[in-house]
Amino acid sequence: MKKLFYAFLVMASLVQWAHAQEQNKFRVGLDFGYVMPDGGGGILLAIEPKYNIADNMNIGLRFESAAMAKNVGATEADLTASVSYSGTFDYYFHNGSSSFAPFIGGGVGYSSLGNLSSSVEVEGVQASVDLEVDGKFGGLVRAGFEAGKFRLAATYNLIGKSDLGDGAEVKNSYFGISLGFYLGGGKWKK
Repeated sequence: MKKLFYAFLVMASLVQWAHAQEQNKFRVGLDFGYVMPDGGGGILLAIEPKYNIADNMNIGLRFESAAMAKNVGATEADLTASVSYSGTFDYYFHNGSSSFAPFIGGGVGYSSLGNLSSSVEVEGVQASVDLEVDGKFGGLVRAGFEAGKFRLAATYNLIGKSDLGDGAEVKNSYFGISLGFYLGGGKWKK
């Protein structure tokens, strides 16, 4: 019970110390999370430098790498790390009374997709097939909240389908849940 109490005190002091943003300040976010593509899963890592254009709005550049396995037709395939580069905008619903701030946001950018590797069985023989996939332009929509310097977000990455030939295609869009923190940005004004 003492450990729980001390952990609560530490978290409360961090929240008081680490408020969020002020206009004309710069900050950098680092997010880790889980991605859910069509029929698979994986991990993500993102870094996002941002500039606060107002006390409740910022613009940024998001660099995200997502490594995942997902469905390609009737088989599951491994996807090497895909990397996306997006310009972003976030709007915060903050009333100035606490460090808790829900937000919504979006962005547009380019995704460099990794090549697919899939195992197929042809006439009883197991074979591995490598398929090259071109990059795609796309976007993202997200929502979540910040509490102090910590951030929890749900993001849907909208990326067009890739044509694999012979009528086969693969869905590239995926949903991600991330937990992160950021450095800089000033304090919420009251």
